Amino acid sequence: MAGPVIDNRCRTTNLPWIIDGGTLSTRFNIPHVRLLNDLEATAYGLPFLRLDELVVLNAGTPPQTKQALALIAAGTGLGESILYWDGTRYRPMPSEGGHTDFAPNSDSEIELLRHLRGSYLHVSYERVVSGPGLHAVYEYLRDTKKNEPTWLAEKIKAGNPAAEIAEAGLKGQADIAKQALDLFASIYGAEAGNLALKGLTLDGVFVAGGIAPKILPKLQDGSFMRGFTNKGRYKRLMTQIPVKVVTNDKTALLGAASVAAQLMGSMAP
Repeated sequence: MAGPVIDNRCRTTNLPWIIDGGTLSTRFNIPHVRLLNDLEATAYGLPFLRLDELVVLNAGTPPQTKQALALIAAGTGLGESILYWDGTRYRPMPSEGGHTDFAPNSDSEIELLRHLRGSYLHVSYERVVSGPGLHAVYEYLRDTKKNEPTWLAEKIKAGNPAAEIAEAGLKGQADIAKQALDLFASIYGAEAGNLALKGLTLDGVFVAGGIAPKILPKLQDGSFMRGFTNKGRYKRLMTQIPVKVVTNDKTALLGAASVAAQLMGSMAP
């Protein structure tokens, strides 16, 4: 569920839906239905990933004693989770961290925030670090720098804005698209670093979601990690945290299947 699950019930964030596990159980005659936040499900799936489904952005030097992991995932929205080590395995804690206040970290980002406040009463990280967020970053540059090529404007209007911007930026076809990707990747990295600091997730940070695999060359060029490590006196600590991109787009399903298997095991006679 893309939204907070409370008492096995979810009011979805971007749709006018209320989903209730008990109601689903009764309606479809399923003995037990457990709702999972989408990032919580992804977090449960992390242990089942193969090494070839992870791309290392920063090898880091994790501690010998296991502590905590972080998961951040930008797609249509921005999801975040912290996983703590319970002595046996990592247990995910769902969150709605993507809806925390966007905090600019440069003059350009301050201007971006001012631009976005013209459209939103509350500017969260999700308004910037997501598919719609990449489009919003692009529109800020378009409106302030006036350097949008006509051909790109037409492609964005006719297709998926974020996908068109990413493609043009990665191929170096338009400066404005490249600038949008640079700014997006830096802010993405900064928020991943914020999450790592808040949870002191020294065991590592996983970057999942639909966007990361599609802009992997940009994440690998240093833009993301510069944003991640730019934490003043804690820069040295940040460089020690492993950072990996998840390329398996079925990770949430792996996690949901894992939880379902545990539920079935607990109900077995």
